[in-house]
Amino acid sequence: MGVSMYAPPGRCEGERPTAVYLQEIIVTSTAKGPASYFPSIEKTYGHPVEHWLTLLRERQAGAKHMALVNWLKSEHGLGHGHANALVAHLLAGTK
Repeated sequence: MGVSMYAPPGRCEGERPTAVYLQEIIVTSTAKGPASYFPSIEKTYGHPVEHWLTLLRERQAGAKHMALVNWLKSEHGLGHGHANALVAHLLAGTK
């Protein structure tokens, strides 16, 4: 069997994709805006998104968007795009 563009990477045509792979496709194809970064954030940093949102909620009191982004980057080593997505999601839900 050959490799198919419809098969997950590393799998051959006719092999069934794993549930994790399918879930990642569903989440990334249906998520819009900041939430589209969530699967990558969880995979990259090893914590669920709720972990990061809890930390942000504890720190949020009166802080501006970029102050929270910079805090995630400097204290927790997140990349700018991931930090920005988490803060944007949190602040959109609190307005």
